[in-house]
Amino acid sequence: MAKIEVVMPQMGESITTGTITKWHKQPGEVIELDAILLEISTDKVESEIPSPVHGKIVQLLYPEGTTVDVGRPIAIIEDDMNAKVDAAPVASAPVASAPEKSTGATSANPSANNQASAHAAEDAEQGFRFYTPLVKALARDAGIPLAELKSVKGSGAGGRVNKSDLETYIASRGSKAAAPQASAAKPAASSTGPVLSGVTETRSSGRVEVIAMDNMRRAIAKNMVISKQTSPHVNSIDEIDMTNLVKQREKIKNDFKKREGINLTYSHFILYALVQALKEHPLVNASIEGDNIVIKKDIHLGCAVAVPGNGLVVPVVKNAGDLNLTGLARQLDVLANKARTKKLTMDDLSGGTYTFTNNGSFGTLIATPVILQPQVGIFCTGVIKKRVMVMDDDAIAIRHMMYGTHTYDHRLIDGELGSKFLASVKNYLETMNIDTLI
Repeated sequence: MAKIEVVMPQMGESITTGTITKWHKQPGEVIELDAILLEISTDKVESEIPSPVHGKIVQLLYPEGTTVDVGRPIAIIEDDMNAKVDAAPVASAPVASAPEKSTGATSANPSANNQASAHAAEDAEQGFRFYTPLVKALARDAGIPLAELKSVKGSGAGGRVNKSDLETYIASRGSKAAAPQASAAKPAASSTGPVLSGVTETRSSGRVEVIAMDNMRRAIAKNMVISKQTSPHVNSIDEIDMTNLVKQREKIKNDFKKREGINLTYSHFILYALVQALKEHPLVNASIEGDNIVIKKDIHLGCAVAVPGNGLVVPVVKNAGDLNLTGLARQLDVLANKARTKKLTMDDLSGGTYTFTNNGSFGTLIATPVILQPQVGIFCTGVIKKRVMVMDDDAIAIRHMMYGTHTYDHRLIDGELGSKFLASVKNYLETMNIDTLI
């Protein structure tokens, strides 16, 4: 009989913390080996973490919404199914430095349990209630002062208020009750008093909804600002006649689906064209380090994937220059499925040398994306639409047209190279013979 200590895993070399976004099991429940125990979020990826053992959940050391150092214990699992469950409130002590690196499942550290119990006892003695960062953010956004939050009945361990408790309270509280209670926390009409943990907030009288950013959205916001501050962005845009590809795809897409089990999409053709253009213009497959230009000999092609409810991730097709069209389709399918099921690793998300994003899947005609640092370019496509076009021989025809945008870092790529790269992509897409590529 042994207690197994589950620690916050390290999702990459540069990752030092993780945020617990959801526990899939509660104390007293039995969990199978490799069954999902919890979901965590870092500034780069959201992942489902499996249980390292088959056993009974004895204790969860941190509530949802808590950011914990890598290597720190977060749960205790007992291989004795008759083990006593600790129903005490989850430890709410500040997150400390991580202990020595663990393999993920080691013998339990009694000090973690002692710390949890001691802190809970101290809180009870002082009449203090611990609230997770998520609950605090929700309360703050709803204009609920700390004094009022203390009256909310919690259904969690030890009477803890969880997200659903607060949402139920807010719904029953109503907008009419919100105004006077929120104003009660204000010492004067022109200022606000403390709401939660010393945070003050001012709201106009209009109808508003404030949503706290999750880790992923905060990271995206930070990275986009950094990219704009780092790279002077320039956009070259051209229209691409996709009629040839539309007809070829229609002829082979069903056979391709039967053979590969994958839907052959326009993104696969665009990825292939980008690879060929990058081989033709290697300076676009580069980065800037200080005053040096670093040209990457291997093409690792990032492809933005929208994950419902979780923003945007950019998994990387490694060594894309060595793959044919079918190989690119296979690799992208694997990465997209991993993204949607929260199985992406840091290796899947790192090492990209150039990025592709398809805004056309949302019906957008043209977009100008933001470069993913430290890359120096990104290619964006719009929706394919039928339009009346005047051909070279002055004939009028209905063609399947698409706008392509090459966004590039003007520190390295000038208008000539940026436009030539775009012209190469356009040429490959308009003249591509699919039969020779799959």
